Parts: sequence; C-alpha cells; structure tokens
Amino acid sequence: MRFDHLDGVLLLDKEPGMTSHDVVAIVRRCLNIKKVGHCGTLDPLATGLLLVVLGRGTKIQDLLMAEDKEYEGTMRLGVTTDSQDSDGEIVETKAVPDLTPEQIEMAFRYFHGDFYQTPPMVSAIKKDGVPLYKLARQGKVVEREPRFVHVFAHEVTGVRLPEIDFRVVCSKGFYVRTYAYDIGELLRCGAHLNSLRRTKSGRFSVSDAIRISELRTIPPEDIAKRVLDLPTVSRLRGA
Repeated sequence: MRFDHLDGVLLLDKEPGMTSHDVVAIVRRCLNIKKVGHCGTLDPLATGLLLVVLGRGTKIQDLLMAEDKEYEGTMRLGVTTDSQDSDGEIVETKAVPDLTPEQIEMAFRYFHGDFYQTPPMVSAIKKDGVPLYKLARQGKVVEREPRFVHVFAHEVTGVRLPEIDFRVVCSKGFYVRTYAYDIGELLRCGAHLNSLRRTKSGRFSVSDAIRISELRTIPPEDIAKRVLDLPTVSRLRGA
C-alpha cells in the first residue's frame, strides 16, 4: 500500500548512531511514499525530536526549520575535539579546575541573548559549494563566517565535574556543539559535547513523537494516523 496522499508532519524520536537522512529513508520505506523531508538536522550523536514532512508538508519545511529549538545536553570539560563532540578526535586535554557553581553559571550567562557563533568545521555548511565536513576530512581549516544567534533560556541542571548537564532554548542555526566548546574556552579548560537530545521544536514536543524502533514494528496504517495534517500544524504554529 502506498501513502503518497499523506500531507503533513510526523514527529519522530531519533535514536543515536543514525543520521537525519537515515530517518527519512526509514519513513520512505515504511510508508512507501516518495516525497519526504526533515526539518533541522540532528547529528548521529544526538537523539530526540525530528520533524519529518510528507507530501505537501515539504512546502512548509523552511517555516518549521525556522522555529526555536530546545535541547538537553551534557558537556565534558577538559577535552576538546575536532568536531566539538564526542564523535571527534581529541585535539587537546587540560586539567579541570575546581569550579564553583557561580563560575559555571557566569560562563553560561555570557552566552545568553544575542551573540555571534562561529560554526564548526565539521558541519554541513558549504564553502564554495563544498560541505565543510568534507574539507575537514582532508585536514583543511577554512574561515567561517560567524552567525548571529540567540539563546532565549538556559539552565544548568547538574554538575558532576568534569561533566555539566544543561538545558538550552535557542534560535535557528544554533550549534550546541559550539556552545559547549565556547563555554569550555571561557572556563579555560576546554570542553566538548558528550550527549544531546532535542526536546522541542517550536510548539512540537518529543513527548508526542514515535520512537524509530516503534516505527519499524507498527503497521503503516497506524503510522499514517499519527501524521499531523497541515491545518493542525498551522494551528500549532499559531499561524
């Protein structure tokens, strides 16, 4: 059975170790549908909410990608990597000082509100038509244009040095990997992102999403019932 008539958004909970494109391929196979896309790439390391658009839903892909995002993550101090997360090669290690809660909060507060963020080399941003991650694999480092980003809210949810748990609500184009790296630099010991989970995108929540493991087992008809139609998506967006 084909489901090419489906137009809307499917909320999925991505598992670690897979790319966002992997998720799209799984949905395409499960629903036997051609027109599928996703909103906001999640790195293989990351888990959580991925909005998958179907049919005419692909036409509002850019609108959905522009929504604010909420993440929960853990950064590890004392170790920097070339990718700024735990999937990368270690670049430098430093001793982690006995930081006080006030020092940690001050570093997080520094990256609150409006500021510029330099994207990492290991990213899908293109330089002269070539993705930066491909240049990084060749050992090349090129100048990246800083991006204007915004952090709407942040919270330090746990400290177990050298690890810090946090929550951040941020704008489109924000790199949480770089956020961890920059905070590590400010604390003068370096850091990388150890784990990441997207919990919200706009008004959509991971609590309403289907786990990928479930997607592979439930009947296509039941998956189709979980697709949010375009009028519902419009209402949820407040449009």
